[in-house]
Amino acid sequence: MEKKLLEPIQVGSMTLKNRIMFPPLTTGYEERDGSIGARSLSFYERLAKGGTAYIVIGDVAPVRTASPTPMLYDDSQIPAFRKLADALHAHGSKLALQIFHPEYDVPGVGRLIMGANMARKAAADAQAAGNEEECKKQTELAEKTTKEAYAKLRHDMQHFVDEATTEQLSQIRQSIASCAKRAEQAGADAIEIHGDRLLGSMCSTLLNHRTDAYGGSLENRTRYSLEVVAAIQEAAPSLAVEYKLPVITVNPDGSLRGKGGLLEEEAISFAKLLEQAGVDMIQVAQANHTGNMGDTIPPMGDVPYNWTLPTAKKVKAAVSIPVATVGRVVTAEAGEQILAQGEADVIGYGRSLLTDPDIAVKTAAGECIRECLNCNKGCVDAIQNRKYISCILNAENGDESTIFLKEANVSKKVAVVGAGIAGLEAARVAAKRGHQVTLFEKDGKIGGQIHLAAVPPRKSEILRAVTYYEKILPSLSVDLKLNTQPTAAELNGFDTVIVAVGAHNMALPMPAENSHILSAWDVLAGAEVSGVCAVLGGGLVGTETAEYLASRGHKVIIIEMLDKIASGESGTVMPLILKDFEVHKVEQHVNTKVKEIRGNVIYAENVQDGTELTIHADSIVNALGSKKNIFDESGVTAPITYIGDCSGQRTADIGAAIRSGYHGANEI
Repeated sequence: MEKKLLEPIQVGSMTLKNRIMFPPLTTGYEERDGSIGARSLSFYERLAKGGTAYIVIGDVAPVRTASPTPMLYDDSQIPAFRKLADALHAHGSKLALQIFHPEYDVPGVGRLIMGANMARKAAADAQAAGNEEECKKQTELAEKTTKEAYAKLRHDMQHFVDEATTEQLSQIRQSIASCAKRAEQAGADAIEIHGDRLLGSMCSTLLNHRTDAYGGSLENRTRYSLEVVAAIQEAAPSLAVEYKLPVITVNPDGSLRGKGGLLEEEAISFAKLLEQAGVDMIQVAQANHTGNMGDTIPPMGDVPYNWTLPTAKKVKAAVSIPVATVGRVVTAEAGEQILAQGEADVIGYGRSLLTDPDIAVKTAAGECIRECLNCNKGCVDAIQNRKYISCILNAENGDESTIFLKEANVSKKVAVVGAGIAGLEAARVAAKRGHQVTLFEKDGKIGGQIHLAAVPPRKSEILRAVTYYEKILPSLSVDLKLNTQPTAAELNGFDTVIVAVGAHNMALPMPAENSHILSAWDVLAGAEVSGVCAVLGGGLVGTETAEYLASRGHKVIIIEMLDKIASGESGTVMPLILKDFEVHKVEQHVNTKVKEIRGNVIYAENVQDGTELTIHADSIVNALGSKKNIFDESGVTAPITYIGDCSGQRTADIGAAIRSGYHGANEI
């Protein structure tokens, strides 16, 4: 039976070969000047090779901006976008550029930033010339101007929508139209209008307080967006036009999620106006402007799967043009069901296509697809930290031109010892390359530490990482031997050995006696605790163990030597943890070092001011970190490659383990 996901669909002037869309994501792959370079090209071309029909380049600025995004404000930038369009078209994919304008006075902020840069250069020149007085003067000017630039930026993000003159709005509209014209000249197939940011602010009752023709009624607040639609249609008549429609949703507690955009009822009315204006497709998405990317790209366990679909269904019922849905549509099966039930016409797989760019070709072939965990570790966190986007489960993201599976010159017999996440990835990669792989695991199941990581609240979805290998390894003829620790003689029967025996919870580094002490690993594995629980170590493991214990009704105290807990946790997850800690009244003692433990009493000291601290606990949980397991090499003559935690590298997270396993197996 033909899958709905693979059926073509007409969207305005373009025919999409299937219903799979890569929605606009900020990637960080562009060059410093916003141009499409080799990294961007390779990333998007890889999506096209995987069969994705509709690829949208996110946040293409029509003006020169300090934002780290793609830019198309000058004719000199057209050839790079032409090269991208040609590369995608060669694989039958369609290219859309999402044009957005920031909600601030870009020229005004730009002039201040340029002034600060000029002052810095002048200071450097003065210092080189030995003029210390002038150097000091220019340095002070640079610092003052930089502060003014950021102050204006912060002000504009809140007030530009109200303060922008009609002349400024007209200039912005013209810059967007000019960008669309350049996109047409570059061979793009469509423009996606970013209905959030400036346009979403203009539409919003929460952000737009204007009293002119652009404020007040729904007609007035949406007037500018419709003017932008018309300007694009006039400037680039051959391109299809898609509109990203941001919807302010309602949280379970009744609070609003998002500020830019429209409440559902108004969004449906606006969708009808967009159709009347000739828009070819509407993408229903969550509204932004909250300061937390987790509100628009929620992490695992925060919101239901397909969470924006209820509004998308209502929009689809109100219009006759295609409607795209995005937001935690994790599996191909989920997309198929949405299409089969007529709830949407196109499925946006954002994070999922980072995890596996071959969703389309694998769906067609009936092959196993690696599924996104919605952990936000490699994608959302990276963008928030000004790094390039990647998925923790995909070692190739961002380096597709240089990192790929190498077909083996000679098929070898490969033993992989340890079926934690690093060993599992090594087994997959080695088998995909053409080697004969035997995977040994001393326990009765694969997955290692993943089973512990899945225990804390909201974390069960992480088990999808293991489920994938349970499906894919048999299809690759990997010989899995559970409850087995191979002897040296057995390993010597292989051409090469990959060792992935992992790590263990490290011993306490301070004196401890007559106390009930357990490891965090034991607690997450189900060991019994009682009464008040003190968790030593507020890293990721300690924080998640504390949340787990609190959820089970224990009074919990965290003791951490650094100045904050969970320093490596996702910025979209941390607010959820802290909210949970507040509900359960979890105590946090940061900047605190444990000196000794006696009789279930923890004697500690504040490392900043030296004050003494005494904490009584019924159960003390050691979450101070892990230590690599040592593999007994004696008698093994086959070449050994170490990967994962036992390799000595810092790999105590899934992303590092995946990459260690991938590269270790790709080089044998």
